[in-house]
Amino acid sequence: MRALPWLTPVAPLFALLSARSAAAAEIPADPSNYAELLGTLQPGDTLVLAPGTYTRLTISGLHGTADAWITIEGPSTGEPAVIVGEDCCNTVQLYDAAFVAIRNLTIDVGGLAVDAVNAKDTPSHDILIENNLMQGFPAGEQQIVGVNTKTTVWNWTIRGNRIVEPGTGIYLGGSEGDTPFIAGTIEGNVIVNPVGYCMQIKHQNDYALAPEMPAGPNRTVIRDNIFLKDDRESPDGDRPNLLVGGFPGAGPGAQDVYEIHGNLLFSNPREALLQATGRVSIHDNLFIGGSPSFAALVVTAHQGKSVALGYVYNNTVFGGGTGIAFSEMASEDDGVVGNLVFAGTPISGPIADARDNIVGAEADAAEYLNNPVAMLGAMDFYPLPDAVEGTPLDLAKFAGDAAWDRDFNGASKGELTFRGAYAGAGENPCGPLDDQIDDCGGGDDGGGSSDDGGAADGTAGDDGSGDAGSGGDGASGGATTAAVDDTGGGTAGSGAAEEDDGGGCGCRSGATGWSAGWGAAIGLVVLVGRRRRR
Repeated sequence: MRALPWLTPVAPLFALLSARSAAAAEIPADPSNYAELLGTLQPGDTLVLAPGTYTRLTISGLHGTADAWITIEGPSTGEPAVIVGEDCCNTVQLYDAAFVAIRNLTIDVGGLAVDAVNAKDTPSHDILIENNLMQGFPAGEQQIVGVNTKTTVWNWTIRGNRIVEPGTGIYLGGSEGDTPFIAGTIEGNVIVNPVGYCMQIKHQNDYALAPEMPAGPNRTVIRDNIFLKDDRESPDGDRPNLLVGGFPGAGPGAQDVYEIHGNLLFSNPREALLQATGRVSIHDNLFIGGSPSFAALVVTAHQGKSVALGYVYNNTVFGGGTGIAFSEMASEDDGVVGNLVFAGTPISGPIADARDNIVGAEADAAEYLNNPVAMLGAMDFYPLPDAVEGTPLDLAKFAGDAAWDRDFNGASKGELTFRGAYAGAGENPCGPLDDQIDDCGGGDDGGGSSDDGGAADGTAGDDGSGDAGSGGDGASGGATTAAVDDTGGGTAGSGAAEEDDGGGCGCRSGATGWSAGWGAAIGLVVLVGRRRRR
């Protein structure tokens, strides 16, 4: 069974991150002296924050090196180091930082209209945001964000964080498309009940390479996350759980790819679970509890960016007016292969390569899966014996993807005979799905290593097949027509106003209450801790 990197804080994967030069040191700090000590840190140093309450953490001009990172960390167990906000400033603020890790902190916004973690003004690259709890966001304010980048950044790894009831969980890039997020890894995070997006990466305009920026082509990998939404309406317009925008039309970044795999996207009564544009590969994810008025997974043009590459394979979709929708033909290549889709219209839109999918209505799912219900803690979409296997899938065109041969649990796909996100049948080795992440049933490493856009060590680094369904408009209910706002949003709802906070503090709006149904079901599970799979 392979260990997930974000669950093993003393594992060898931190060897490079912890590399020390001869002059490097482990420096203890407390609330009385941490601000002064921050400015003295040298490559390889670790500032160890004692349990206590710290007012803001501003990281400005700190530069580690590729083999000697600067680390700022709290206790990995026991009483936490808590960073609290002030209404003047974002709670953890980065300016002009490189090769810096921020780990094991509780970041409490304290109900203020400020972000938990924010980078702005000057580029920051090779940053690790890991194993932090982010909480205390003001109710109903979509513009307030867990992790927010408002400057060009590259080689960021955002791993193993829990972000509870933010306005927006993770928001990467500015609303105008001129501050791109490049070559990142977002993995093992749990984002619970945001007002707007669980996560968005903004579209990118053409840009010139800055010193040290990777020339590419680059991959940004979004894997092994849990993106949960409840049924609260957003005052700024409803949003998908996850949205990724398009890349530049020419020059650096034009051939970049988003690879999205191994994620659980659960519940969205008013929008898509995933909206994607540009060049994407989406595989081995679970899309559960989509709205009957929207597509659960929509690949569409958006903000002037068209669909160039659209690979969608080995996903399980349960719910949604449409399961998988393409709004236009991909200009380079597509592939909708080996998916297991139960929705009103399972698959729709202009798709050249649609094959070996099993499709049906939601009511049909019980013939194939252990317990197909949209309820955290009870739902189990692992296949029944002999229910979803067929002739071996031809996945050759996807072999350049990380973990293309690994299922949702991280297990080998073997002879490639299974449809959907799981390559197994019978009892699920990871049990029912909830809002937590753990390590189970992963087997050997086999291609799922953290080797792209930010290394695991923190360095930069059938038969039974059915036709693709027809019908439906392939769109996500106005997803391509909304105006644009910043930090929290403006891409997937209707009538969203344009916002730009320039650095994290958003305009206030009234709080909205919890409704029954999804909100209650999710809320009961939120308190349980973190565990899921692999």
